[in-house]
Amino acid sequence: MRGMTTEKTACILYRHEKIRARGYSCRSDESRRCPCSAYCSWREKEGGERREMDGGGRREEAREPLLRNNATRAKNSASSLRGEFLSRLPEKVRTGVDPEDPSRIDISRTQGLIPGEKEYYEKQFATLKSFEEVDSLNDSNTDDTELREKENAEQAQSEFAMKISNYANIVLLSLKIYATIRSGSIAIAASTLDSLLDLMAGGILWFTHMSMKNVNIYQFPIGKLRVQPVGIVVFAAVMATLGFQILVEALEKLIADTPPLKMTPEQLVWLYSIMLFATVVKLALWIYCRSSGNKIVRAYAKDHYFDVVTNVVGLAAAVLGDKFYWWVDPVGAIILAIYTISNWSGTVIENAVSLVGQSAPPEMLQKLTYLAIRHHRQIKRVDTVRAYTFGVLYFVEVDIELPEELPLKEAHAIGESLQVKIEELPEVERAFVHLDYECEHKPEHSILSKLPNDQP
Repeated sequence: MRGMTTEKTACILYRHEKIRARGYSCRSDESRRCPCSAYCSWREKEGGERREMDGGGRREEAREPLLRNNATRAKNSASSLRGEFLSRLPEKVRTGVDPEDPSRIDISRTQGLIPGEKEYYEKQFATLKSFEEVDSLNDSNTDDTELREKENAEQAQSEFAMKISNYANIVLLSLKIYATIRSGSIAIAASTLDSLLDLMAGGILWFTHMSMKNVNIYQFPIGKLRVQPVGIVVFAAVMATLGFQILVEALEKLIADTPPLKMTPEQLVWLYSIMLFATVVKLALWIYCRSSGNKIVRAYAKDHYFDVVTNVVGLAAAVLGDKFYWWVDPVGAIILAIYTISNWSGTVIENAVSLVGQSAPPEMLQKLTYLAIRHHRQIKRVDTVRAYTFGVLYFVEVDIELPEELPLKEAHAIGESLQVKIEELPEVERAFVHLDYECEHKPEHSILSKLPNDQP
């Protein structure tokens, strides 16, 4: 960005380096600085000099921040921010304005934007959209009964998807065992072993789902949502182990250098029929399960897609190995094994990371900060916003500053209502709101760098 010859105005959503950090604190003065350090206007001039609207430049050199103090909260709404943001866009971005809805811009239709600029503006519009989602929480009049009915319908659909997946795995395993015995193909054997582990893994996922439904709040005070990533980790670990076992067997067959017997026409007919039927069934199950919002059902969908690949590759390797070169069969099994190991190892890592408290991305922190700063007029400043994974969803910590003279009853009502509103976000499992009368103290919590010693 340095060395630019033209003045370039970015938007209110410029992210400071603080935001890129996993947690940040705001020490701004409300009258002159951006109240949350996440939204400001800035200028980039020749030589890369930057004027930020967080109090860093002289008043005459900087723009008024678009996210103002609480006295003008109505002007800080997402619709107001969007309108003011659109009014400041350069002409080359305005070419992407939707004729049917002037408040929307299709970045793909803009002209003259370099890749970095496109990514930048896409992030800004995505952030504005997340702010609009926050504002919609205030306008939502959905009845609790209606929400429960919707959740129950989704739950029933998820359970149906799991049941038909498990039943299909039982039927297909029986057919593949027969196909393996008739053909003697190691690639088909690999596909059969995959179906066996599918059945085992399906049992793991079903047990995981049922465990999450039955919660003893005295034994598990915050629920059992973390059972889901744990179950998926176990499931993926079993699948990766399967891949390693297939790899070993295929390598042993290649080293032995012993061509198998040719299949008879009758064996080929059975092989084609069973494997193609299994592929069609798995393809249909993948299409049905992939649209689910339930992560366990999506794990089933991923497995169904993987089975489609293994069935096609296994069938092709078995037929080509029988017709042309015998070594094509074990080579196909090796390809399937490597694919299995790499695919499911990635799933293990992805879900394991969600259990260790990884921070939410800056976009999520922005969304939470926007929600907090607009929640109530008595909130003077947002001190700290943290969000981190603790399973599938986020745990959120928000520290806000209230007037020192505010009665305890009113302060409690503000904090509790903010907590409830944060927990209404679909990404959040639990929120903690801390109330304070100043922001100059040290962090309330220390971070442990080692486990305490065991007591003798």
